[in-house]
Amino acid sequence: MDITSIIGLLAGIAAMVGGFLWEGGSLSGLLQLNAALIVFGGTLAAVLISFPAARLRSVPAALRFAFGRHKADTREKADELISMAAVTRRGGVLALEEKAEEHPDAFTRDGLLLIVDGTDPDQVRQILELEMDAKELKYEGYAKIFEAAGGYAPTMGIIGTVMGLIRVLGNLTDPSNLGASIAVAFTATLYGVASANLIFLPIASKIKSRSQSELSSMEMLLVGILALQNGDHPQLVRQKLGSFLPDAPRRNSNNPENLL
Repeated sequence: MDITSIIGLLAGIAAMVGGFLWEGGSLSGLLQLNAALIVFGGTLAAVLISFPAARLRSVPAALRFAFGRHKADTREKADELISMAAVTRRGGVLALEEKAEEHPDAFTRDGLLLIVDGTDPDQVRQILELEMDAKELKYEGYAKIFEAAGGYAPTMGIIGTVMGLIRVLGNLTDPSNLGASIAVAFTATLYGVASANLIFLPIASKIKSRSQSELSSMEMLLVGILALQNGDHPQLVRQKLGSFLPDAPRRNSNNPENLL
């Protein structure tokens, strides 16, 4: 699990609750089950209406994608492609057949099998780009669910507050409890705004960020696979892939082969 996401969530909750208690508030004043029911129940209902069941079944996968631990192995993939370039320079792309069939990464495996089978380079690019587009659409679908929830939650909070105020204004026989009743009513707004900006929208942003990283890695693999098919020299492959590694040192006159 991605520890930074958990730390961020806990830190946000602790900051809000701690600030409230620091100002003399009572923890019981934040725990209102009726407000939680209106906000979270209403948000859930709105999301269920907004998306088909097939899309909603992807929520567990979206949460795993957002909170799961992802290994940053872009450099390792680049090094592997450079090693493959050395193999293809000696024995051609057919020398990669065994590695292609056993490769653990599906995108890399598909690309290598295509070039081993002698597929036209333009078709290889088209097929792999279609895979990338499908992946991008899938992750975009993940993010949109949580973005929708982040949009509905504050509105549900306002609805809950208005409903609470209606109840308060309809029962003014006991003015001594008026302030407390209004405070309880505004708890729904707090739930809606806090859940949107601390849970739903940050999850959507995390999905988008990880999607961009994964698609960038796939784009690098595409460039590398096409370079293998073209029979490029390993140093040329190294140079092409270096642009996808932001921390890679540039070519310099003292060491022209140090491209990564």
